[in-house]
Amino acid sequence: MQITAPCVVSLSWRLEDAQGQLIDELAEPLEFFFGGDDLFAKVEEAIAGQEAGFEASVALDPEHAFGDYDAKLVCFEARSVMPENVDVGMQFEGMPEGAATEDMPQELIYTVTEVYPEHVVLDGNHPLAGVGLRMHLRVRDVREATEEEIEAGSVGEAVFSIVNGAPPGEALH
Repeated sequence: MQITAPCVVSLSWRLEDAQGQLIDELAEPLEFFFGGDDLFAKVEEAIAGQEAGFEASVALDPEHAFGDYDAKLVCFEARSVMPENVDVGMQFEGMPEGAATEDMPQELIYTVTEVYPEHVVLDGNHPLAGVGLRMHLRVRDVREATEEEIEAGSVGEAVFSIVNGAPPGEALH
């Protein structure tokens, strides 16, 4: 079956940064809705019209992946508004209750990047924002999408989060 919207594709990949350093490897294929929001547009372009067994390498500039790094999404917050066990790498959906920084988007996931005695640094950028990527992918299978998948425009749990989230393979879109 050829890849045409709407359908579901099973993909495996190796994701590297521009210097060839491994970021994520998906050896066991995962399903993605083709023609919705499950895949980056450049990935959809690369596999459109192809069939199972197709392999490609796709270069993704930041604007085609997780976006450019935005320094305005970084802020300092008092350690007192954070959980007692706050540590680098902890993530919060939206700003923590009691946060003093105004106008920070609430729909983002904020990652603690530094912890000091009196304050912490929160970063609302996706961990791969500003990073050029190369994705070596393989189409493992193609199938028709179900009515539910077509209605949702997705297979279900996103693997990449274009807005922001954990690194690929850990709950992204």
